[in-house]
Parts: sequence; structure tokens; C-alpha cells
Amino acid sequence: MGEALGRGALEEAARIRAELESHALPRSVGDFLREAAALSPDAPLLEFFQQDERYSYAEIDALSNRLANSLCALGVRKGTHVALMIPNSAPFVVAWFALAKLGAVMVPVNFNYTASELAYVLQDSDSQFLIIEADLQGVLEAIPAEDRLLPGERVVVVGDAAAPRHGYAALVEAGDAAFAPPDDVAPTDLLSIQYTSGTTGMPKGCMQTHRFWLMASLVAARAHGMQVKNILVTFPLFYLDPQLQVLTAIHAQGTAFVARQHSLKEFMGWIKSFRIHMATITPPVYHAIEPLPDDADNDLRFIAAFYHKEDTHRALEERFGAVARDAFGMTEIGVGTFTPSAATHMVGSGTCGLAAPFREVKVCDENGDEIPRGETGELCFAGEGILLGYYKRPEANAGSFRGRWFRTGDLARMDDEGYVWIVGRMKDMIKRSGENIAAVEVEGVLAQHPDIVEAAVLPVPDRLRKEEVKAYLILQPGKSATDLPPAAVTAHCEGHLAPFKIPRFIAYVEELPRTPSNKVAKARLVEAADDLRMGAYDRLDDVWR
Repeated sequence: MGEALGRGALEEAARIRAELESHALPRSVGDFLREAAALSPDAPLLEFFQQDERYSYAEIDALSNRLANSLCALGVRKGTHVALMIPNSAPFVVAWFALAKLGAVMVPVNFNYTASELAYVLQDSDSQFLIIEADLQGVLEAIPAEDRLLPGERVVVVGDAAAPRHGYAALVEAGDAAFAPPDDVAPTDLLSIQYTSGTTGMPKGCMQTHRFWLMASLVAARAHGMQVKNILVTFPLFYLDPQLQVLTAIHAQGTAFVARQHSLKEFMGWIKSFRIHMATITPPVYHAIEPLPDDADNDLRFIAAFYHKEDTHRALEERFGAVARDAFGMTEIGVGTFTPSAATHMVGSGTCGLAAPFREVKVCDENGDEIPRGETGELCFAGEGILLGYYKRPEANAGSFRGRWFRTGDLARMDDEGYVWIVGRMKDMIKRSGENIAAVEVEGVLAQHPDIVEAAVLPVPDRLRKEEVKAYLILQPGKSATDLPPAAVTAHCEGHLAPFKIPRFIAYVEELPRTPSNKVAKARLVEAADDLRMGAYDRLDDVWR
């Protein structure tokens, strides 16, 4: 039975790969919207439900045409870099498509950035224009005068604007609803410089083409093999995944329901009220949503189940009555792996799936040579439409590519059928008494405890053992160390981890610092402590330090 299921899943994966790789893609993201609007002009494309705003395909197409014409009049052309610092709202999407139609380059900026962080991205990306929410102008004005690279006439404000800055609404109003690009836009032209920092170092700009976005969104829309039209978007649009989700809706001639601000309290209400077909439910979200008897009474068909392991994955499908599958993606490569819906035998295995359409995958040793199946090495990808490179980072590019193969920096293993498991980060390993410990493995075990929402694991320097394991824990709302004392955490780990992997130091925190791509910024945890042992329970010495 299991063998038959395995064959069926591999056949489904091969069929999906063949279908998507033979699919005719538009030349550009702008053409993609234009063609979709011609097919379904009156269909709803975007619903910003917290603002009570709805836009059809034809409306977004026309609005982006108007803005493109006005931006062109201001001097925006093919190749012009334009930064967007806008919370989730229609102007972000309209500006994105306007830039795509012009062949300009979008630089999405985290709207939580400080003045120094904004200044860094504007300077590093060589942004020539900025479109910014009115309420965020204070961040721009806080940049020291000598570091302000953009004159006022190159700033567009969403909301009230004072001269010489331009008002977004006025530009849209003044622009013609018909647009003809002054320059041809090709699939290989740069569309965006998306900043990502991983867990260390200053953010780097990933150069992504129109082909990158069209391929990645096609895979996101169809690799699960089922029809999904209503898609819930809950994370900020400056991230990769929400942008993909909007494009995914267009592939399905569907609707993206976009939250201005994520709410765990309202999450299930949104799923049911808007008859959502596809949503992302990570372990922290799953654990934070209070279980109700009617959770399965919904229209969900597919759940993007990133990072789920073992029983959590099975429980997710049972609780919400939908197919839940993991995948592997990066800002650099788009969608790298996917798990077919038919792979029911892999539910709870922890795999992130098989090579996605348009992607080749291999696991390599330190020399870049492919290693035998089942062994652990670095995960590498090749294929059309991956990033062109990091903007102005020749050293990073030299270290990240081996020929056409991109090095992810992730440790992984692959089985004989091609399924991939992420083991950890190459730079996220703990060396204790000669034993290698993958932080992600310990984090996964900790997150399986029902009282733990999220865990982050770090190495602590130790004179005797070189490094010890420290765990930062976020508990369920209302829970504290009294409810889940360190001894209970240790007992939980003992059932799943070898003794040398069990955290010696345990700290309880309300939140964890984040990178722009929403990963835990472990470097900031290290920088914030003079001594990583302090503020934590020491299991070996049985003391709070």
C-alpha cells in the first residue's frame, strides 16, 4: 500500500512538472495583469477587508496604467529603481504593477524600519524615487540631511503631501487609463530588488526578474494540483510570500483577501467569512488559534504547512479538513521544492518535498560534489529564473554560486525518491564536545510541546565542552515558567533527543527579534547579551543565572 502511494505521488509530481514547464508564460508581470483583466474584467482581484475596499481586475489594471503614465512623466523609465514603503493597501499593489509595466525596478521596504535602516536600503539599492505612506514620512525626515539622497520632487506620498513631494492620489487621477510602455519589457528584465539578511550581516538585495515572479507564482498556484481561488494574505506585502500569493490569485482568476494587519484572534473568522480556499498556517499560528469543534467547517482546500513536523502536521489536516503540505522556498530561488497532494504517506515525515518545476536540486559536500542519498550536506538549486545575484555584492555572489548552482547555506538530506529534509543551517550548528547539533532539530522538538509556540536555539560558549545549547521559548498566551518549568521542558526533550542535544540553558521570552524576512534574528540575541548564560535556567548546575 505504501509503495503504491509512493509511486502515485512521484507520478503526480512528474505530471505537474511537465504541465507547468510547458505552460506559456506572459512576457512580463505587467502583461500578466493586463491579460487577466481582459479575461475577467469585473471579477474581484483584491479585497482589503479591514479597510472595506474591493478592486476588480479591470480597476487594478487601469489604476496601475494611470500611475505608470504619471510616473513616466516624472522621469521613471525602464531600469529606474523605485522604493516602496507602504503598509498593506491598494497603493502598494498598484505601484508594483505600474513599475512592472514601465520596466522599472521595485525595492520593497519594511515599513517598520527606522531612519537608519531606510537610509541604508535607499542608498544600497540606488533608489531614485520613493513612494511612502504619509504616516511614515517622519522616518524619512529623520534621516540626517547629509544622508538624504532623494530630493523632495522624487518622493511620492500616499496620503496628504506637501510640495515638492507628489501625492499618490493626484498622480493616479492625472494619468491616462491607457498605457503603452516607452520601452519593451522582457522576461529577463529586472523587476525587483528584494532585501534579505538571513540571520547575520547587513541585508542584501536579491535581483529578481519578471521570469522569477511568473515561474514562482505559477508553481505556488498549481503545484498542489487543485483549484484554489480565494487566497488569504496576512503578512506584509514587502515580503516575498504575500507578493507570490497575490500573483497566485491571478493565476487562478481568483481573489486575494489582504489583511492590513495580521490577527490570530480573527484568523479563523476570516477563513470562514471569505470562504478561503488557501492559507498559510505555520506551527506558531496553529498553536495560537484556540481549537473549536467546528474548525473543519470551512472551505479550505490547501494549507501551506511550512515547518510542521510529525503529529502537528497530521493534526493540522484533521483539525481543518484540508490538504496540508510543506515546501522549500527562498527569496533567492522562489519555490525550490514542493510536496504533491498525493504524497499522503509523507504527512508528518518532516519532508519539504521534491524538486519543484523549473528547479533542479542536489545535496553537496564542501567541494560542491553531490553526495550519496541519505547523507547530510548543503542544499543547492539550479534552474531558470533564480536570482540574477545580490545587488552590488560580487563577493557574496562568488560565494553563493558554483557555476549555475546556487548554494542555500541549508543543511539537508535527500532520500532515494528525491524527497528533501532540511536538517539545519550551515552556520546554525552547535558543536558540543565534538558532537554536531542542528539548532533546527532541537527547535522542532521543543515546538512539539503544546505549551510552546516557538523556540530559538543558540550555542553558548563553554570552556569545557566548547559550546552548550541554549533555548529561548515563547509560551502559549497566559502560560509562564510556572506552568511549564525547565524540568518539564527537559522531560519533553528526553523523549525525542539524545542527551547531548538537550538544552542546558532555558530562557523564557515574550518575543524574538526578527529579520526582514521574518526569520529569528539570532545574531541580535547574541549581541543583546554580555553573557548568554544570564537570565536563563542552567540545567546542569540547577540554578537560575
